[in-house]
Amino acid sequence: MKFKLGLIVNPLAGLGGSVGLKGSDGEDTAQKAFALGAEPRANQRAKAALSQLVSHRENIEVFTVNGEMGERIAEELGFSTQVIYQTPSVQTRAEHTESAAQLLQQQGVDLLLFAGGDGTARNICHAVGDTCPVLGIPAGCKIHSGVYAITPKAAGRVVELLVTGELVSIGEADVMDIDEAAFRAGTVRAKRYGEMQVPTELRYVQAVKNGGKESNELVLADIAAYVVSEMDEDETYIMGSGSTVAAVMEEMGLENTLLGVDVVKDQALVAQDQTAQQLLALANDKTKLVITLIGGQGHIFGRGNQQLSPELIKRVGKDNIIVIATKSKLKALNGRPLIADTGDEQLDESLTGFIKVITGFNDHVMYAIGHQE
Repeated sequence: MKFKLGLIVNPLAGLGGSVGLKGSDGEDTAQKAFALGAEPRANQRAKAALSQLVSHRENIEVFTVNGEMGERIAEELGFSTQVIYQTPSVQTRAEHTESAAQLLQQQGVDLLLFAGGDGTARNICHAVGDTCPVLGIPAGCKIHSGVYAITPKAAGRVVELLVTGELVSIGEADVMDIDEAAFRAGTVRAKRYGEMQVPTELRYVQAVKNGGKESNELVLADIAAYVVSEMDEDETYIMGSGSTVAAVMEEMGLENTLLGVDVVKDQALVAQDQTAQQLLALANDKTKLVITLIGGQGHIFGRGNQQLSPELIKRVGKDNIIVIATKSKLKALNGRPLIADTGDEQLDESLTGFIKVITGFNDHVMYAIGHQE
């Protein structure tokens, strides 16, 4: 008996990330993203997941949606494919995702695999609730929900465990989303929208994002003071998102885009809330990245900072990446490695190994960036 795999790809997921829109919800946002030069990458991330299953193709039947919502990538990889839903228009919408999910659930799929962000997870949850197992391939700008694998390849590995008959428990995970308008204004307002059944393979499935702020303000102040003291006036610093990096900006007395990417030189603000292309134009051989990790998850690239494109990271180089975090934030990972999920597998592989993480004034630890599977 073949494994019945449901597949839905939201082709617009993550579209606004590289151009600084901090989300992709709504047709207007998608059109604005395209106008700014954004390129869809959700199918690329779905392909990374499904590629882990190619050696098991004879044991898998893919039930999916026409065109860019799943059919194209499944057939490209040689899977036996049945299209169970035809989108009525070229422009895909939330209602298409929901209608497709309902039909897949009615087909009795063993797992509904979907590529998207928190908005897509909300659509799937609204359509099927906790009536069938689901798993998300992370492809959106914001991933707060606990229904996603830590990387696309990890999603494929979870499905492989199911296809090969490994004992994988199914548990409930929260579906979370935020107010994108507030998010673009620098405020995170996360809300729980429900829960769905997911495979609870802890190596591969992420926790709900920890949105709590570091309680020890003195530690943040020490980190910020040290980073500023080490800054060279001849170098350009690309300042990533998050409250830990915001502490460094505050130390310099500069206005900060909490959920965006700013550029600083000689402790003066050069540019604010930059897109991927704008950052590439500003980067040179004397550029450094200042970033932190997402609490509870460990991602340093690929979550909320898609403006830091693979091209930019390659140009800057691993030696010029400054990672800052409190020790309590690192301890909360329980030994799990940091994750670089840039969308470029070769780059992710090159970033593996140990990296220095600044944890206080003239205090650092060496911490692993792990393999993406």
